[in-house]
Amino acid sequence: MRQLIILFFCLAASVLAEANPVDNLLERIDKGASRKFKTELVRGDRDFFELDQSGQRVVVRGNTWVNIATGINWYLKYHAGVHLSWNGMKAALPAVLPPVPRRERHDTDLTLRYDFNYCTFSYSMAFWDWQRWEEEIDWMALHGVNMPLAIVGEECVWRNMLLRLGYSEEEVGRFIAGPAFLAWWEMNNLEGWGGPLPLSWYDRQERLQKKILARMRELGMQPVLPGYCGMVPHDAREKLGLDVADAPLWNGFQRPANLLPTDPRFGEIAACYYKELTRLFGKADYYSMDPFHESNDDSRIDYGAAARALLQAMKAANPKAVWVVQGWTENPRPQMLDALAPGDLLVLDLFSECRPMWGAPSIWHREQGYGQHPWLFCLLENFGANVGLHGRMDQLIDNFYLTKTHPLARHLQGIGFTMEGSENNPVMFELMSELPWRPERIDKQTWLRDYVKARYGTDNAKVAEAWRILAESIYNCPVGNNQQGPHESIFCARPSLNNFQASSWSKMRNYYDPDDTRRAALLMVEAAEALRGNNNFEYDLVDIVRQALADQARIQYQRVVGDYKTFSRKAFEADADRFMQMLQMQDRLLGTRSEFRVGTRLGQARQCGGTQAEKDLYEWNARVQVTTWGNRYCADTGGLRDYAHKEWQGMLADFYALRWRTYFDALREQMARMSQPDPEMLGTGSHSNKTAEELFQMALPQEVTIDYYAIEEPWTLSHQPYASAPEGDAVEVARQVARQFLAR
Repeated sequence: MRQLIILFFCLAASVLAEANPVDNLLERIDKGASRKFKTELVRGDRDFFELDQSGQRVVVRGNTWVNIATGINWYLKYHAGVHLSWNGMKAALPAVLPPVPRRERHDTDLTLRYDFNYCTFSYSMAFWDWQRWEEEIDWMALHGVNMPLAIVGEECVWRNMLLRLGYSEEEVGRFIAGPAFLAWWEMNNLEGWGGPLPLSWYDRQERLQKKILARMRELGMQPVLPGYCGMVPHDAREKLGLDVADAPLWNGFQRPANLLPTDPRFGEIAACYYKELTRLFGKADYYSMDPFHESNDDSRIDYGAAARALLQAMKAANPKAVWVVQGWTENPRPQMLDALAPGDLLVLDLFSECRPMWGAPSIWHREQGYGQHPWLFCLLENFGANVGLHGRMDQLIDNFYLTKTHPLARHLQGIGFTMEGSENNPVMFELMSELPWRPERIDKQTWLRDYVKARYGTDNAKVAEAWRILAESIYNCPVGNNQQGPHESIFCARPSLNNFQASSWSKMRNYYDPDDTRRAALLMVEAAEALRGNNNFEYDLVDIVRQALADQARIQYQRVVGDYKTFSRKAFEADADRFMQMLQMQDRLLGTRSEFRVGTRLGQARQCGGTQAEKDLYEWNARVQVTTWGNRYCADTGGLRDYAHKEWQGMLADFYALRWRTYFDALREQMARMSQPDPEMLGTGSHSNKTAEELFQMALPQEVTIDYYAIEEPWTLSHQPYASAPEGDAVEVARQVARQFLAR
């Protein structure tokens, strides 16, 4: 009996010894999958992964767990026809995996692979639970990420720190923002908006961050924790006696004050911050700090001295830590670069596919790049988590391979995903993730054919042609077009006679023919029956048909405006009605996928709350962020309304449709008045003294004035429930869209 017990424990110990985090990841993809692979962690002079075969098991070797996970993803895509993406992180693997015909090795000297923008944590991840985070960490490992930004729970650090400094819970509540706006509080843009946070939120986020960090570290990732760069509440002068620099309002919001790093008490306050950060979440080898973010130069600030003080405070927390800073607009200042030794600073070239600052040609070109400091080549891709197809394939490929020969790129150490919003345009993130492992320049169309086959697990000529069209049009935004993110849907815009973009910040400009997305959508619909039930295909089908319908609706909108301006009242009725039909059909189409339903986001928000009041607060945060963003001043004067607009089921039918109906009704009333006698124009009324030019201007079609904020705010305050479960058949609804609105 004793021998049996010993044998049992020996076997158990053997199993535990063989277990590794990648095996656990495989089990989350498909139960039993780890038995079909043999993973080998081996030493290597370079980052690498290797595919091989041992009997019926696929062998994946690598010098880190993340590199092994990257190799597994490569195998699944290019040998097994299985593509794991945000719209599906599980797969049914075959009982026996396709064999690796010959040993295959990929390596890279780009050893740092970063993930996330501060904005991602609010626009995409504000209400994620551990299950969703677990999937994201798996996605990161499979795509080579080994250096993720990890700022969940930063508000917990700040709350504890401020309480130690003498602030009350009420004062802390007025300072820290709500869940959907924490990113802009962390970036020193605003105080308190969306709050105050319930105490239960801090408990939730602390537990969540500890799980996130444990899993990241288990996989060998190096989390980037948030450092301290001088933010204090705006009343810190009165409350703490600090000599602070007041910040101007940001889009109408009260900004926090800045304690300059050169202030005598900066080290004391910074030490308090790092002590609490370390107590809660441990130390890090990388800390993220973006001082003076999106601010004009201030002659009172010695930026070099400030940089040295920031570094000193960080090094006091961990002497071997590296400061991570975003290369964005004016940051990092040249004086900051000059003041720091190479190796102490790592720069994220945040928008490398469009506005590189490292030395490549662009409107943000820096003649000396980042000097001697290491940097990462980053893909921004998406702003505001807006829904829409978009990419700069040629520019991304050209700029990346330029780093192989450009003298200012010699300190390049890796890549990064720095999107403001995730869970969109998987093709662009897949391309970016593979570039470090492809030293020889790729041919875009060859890569794309392989991607499409991997994504759907099969060859289909119509689908391949659809993607070829997209890659040469909407996914190929050209050099010189500096728009921020997707070509925005007309449905999501505040209506006017001269509408073009939905948000005031997009810098959107036409660069592709809407007929291209229409043709691509029709090809996807033609192939739909053959690929029915294929999760990746049906997601892309809905997304591509959605884009085509939005593009055709923009043309339809121009017809409505033309009808109004030419006083074609019957045509106006017909064209306005067709536009509204297109909007309602878009709502139906998007309802077939949970990823495109507002109920998914609102459901995530409400699930974070433990009481009715908490659920309502979090839902309000979620609704405001994707609509008005802020209060009336912020929305109308500050211009942030619709920055994070979402072409989602539910919002189309109830939020955007209301704006368009109100606008079309106002135009109808205007035309009705214009068709009646106007006593003011008979010479005896208030117009009798107007000039000929003034009378001429009055005769032109007039814009109507509508208080849109008054229409929008009630939706943000509503608690009307929206389901997250998909409704309808994606293939059938896509066919209806094609027949009614895309066919010629």
